[in-house]
Amino acid sequence: MGHKGLYFCIVPSGKYRMAVSMIIEGLILKGIGGFYYVETTDGIFECRARGKFRKDKITPLAGDHVTIDAAEDLTGFVTLIHTRKNYLMRPPVANVDHLFIICSLKDPKPDTYMIDKTVAAAELREIEPVIVITKTDFSECRDSAERLQAIYQKAGIACHSVSSITGEGTKAVQAYMEGGISALTGNSGAGKSTLLNAIFPDFQLKTGEISQKLGRGRHTTREVELHKIGLGAYVADTPGFSSYDVEHSELTDKSKLIYGFRDMMRYFGECKFTSCTHTCEKGCAVLEAVEKGSISRSRWNSYHQMFNEVKDRKQWQINKNV
Repeated sequence: MGHKGLYFCIVPSGKYRMAVSMIIEGLILKGIGGFYYVETTDGIFECRARGKFRKDKITPLAGDHVTIDAAEDLTGFVTLIHTRKNYLMRPPVANVDHLFIICSLKDPKPDTYMIDKTVAAAELREIEPVIVITKTDFSECRDSAERLQAIYQKAGIACHSVSSITGEGTKAVQAYMEGGISALTGNSGAGKSTLLNAIFPDFQLKTGEISQKLGRGRHTTREVELHKIGLGAYVADTPGFSSYDVEHSELTDKSKLIYGFRDMMRYFGECKFTSCTHTCEKGCAVLEAVEKGSISRSRWNSYHQMFNEVKDRKQWQINKNV
């Protein structure tokens, strides 16, 4: 329960009526049309945001922990957005704990460059990446799954093969989702919805029930929405965003790029030159590790390609993308 206080409001007759105001904390499940639906221990409140947020050019996001000034009729105002540990711009969601990168073995085939780019973007946002390989039911794809899994296991990144049909591997993925906020990304057809329904058989039913509570019938535009899947556990429904927009992430500064590659970071500071870019220099510890097989060449190829894409960017261009 929150802290309660009294305030007075004018009813249509012109008389004053006493009401109860509660200052409570909660989690934004969804924001749409200027309304924010905040889950609290006292229920879900439909809130407006105070004007100060617009003035400061701050937009409340699904996933934000907030303080609200709430009324007994389950309405209120968002008065404070607590410090975010991270946030994504596209799709707009805050305080993500795990980003599940869903890649299928066929239709479409996996693209290690895009996987690595998404992993790096997550790492730079301090979001734990988890790679999920789907469509392992096809026998001809088994070898591809093992090769892909070996690359990321060597890098120290969680990577699991799953079958949404047999249920193989789904328990391991579910374990990551049992605390905090999870978001899923991947090409259309990679199997994001199928995976969720395999892990949570009644997910579609819960989605429909919660959506009615959050006023979907009142609004037509769909936005990011958090669905509760357990105690303190939520998964973000990101309609219209088949893939996490890495172009609007922090992959713009060449000096920070290596922080998105944890397997390369193991050798940080061991290079002969402090200005080493880890692309071509003699005495580079990273390049030596690639030659020895300690770092997968495909991972370094992705880093090299990403470095070449941003190496000529000026500081003003970097600031514009932040």
